Amino acid sequence: MLGRREFILLAAALAGRAHAQQGDDAMAERLRAGRCAVLWRHAQTTSGVGDPPGFRLDQCDTQRNLSEAGRAQARAAGEWFRSRGLRPRAVRSSAWCRCKDTAELAFGAHELWTPLNSSFGNAQVAPENRKLLLEGLARIPGGAFEVWVTHQVNITAFTGESVAMGAAVVVDRAGQVMARGQFGA
Repeated sequence: MLGRREFILLAAALAGRAHAQQGDDAMAERLRAGRCAVLWRHAQTTSGVGDPPGFRLDQCDTQRNLSEAGRAQARAAGEWFRSRGLRPRAVRSSAWCRCKDTAELAFGAHELWTPLNSSFGNAQVAPENRKLLLEGLARIPGGAFEVWVTHQVNITAFTGESVAMGAAVVVDRAGQVMARGQFGA
């Protein structure tokens, strides 16, 4: 039988373990189980909201882009995945340069996927995007996950959650948030 001191030490150790599992461990375990996607908000950008007037998707210099801190944040996220032996089945990205650069710096590759494009000021696309995202989730098998790099407005429209730049939520096939975190932070 445990004495009071041993019981307190054991309880503290278990509480610490449970807290850790809610962060990195919970996210990594959820990804290993598969049938999910990481909805990742692009890494830190230069200051501002949205993009400058007249921006063009085919010209990165007309957009709000990653800051040096954001570039480091994206590389650290890639290391987070590699250090845990987590390899996404696919890395999909919005066509915005800050998303493409986040994906490239973290994983070295990405494919563009229209439902991840920013819907800022274009909320009428949210229902169709939701349908396409759910169809994408339905195609992810057990033991596999995908990383989807997108924008705050899209994550909020899909999940109701708000995340900081560089942070993410893991969603199951129904689009329900199963874990959240910030890689390498």
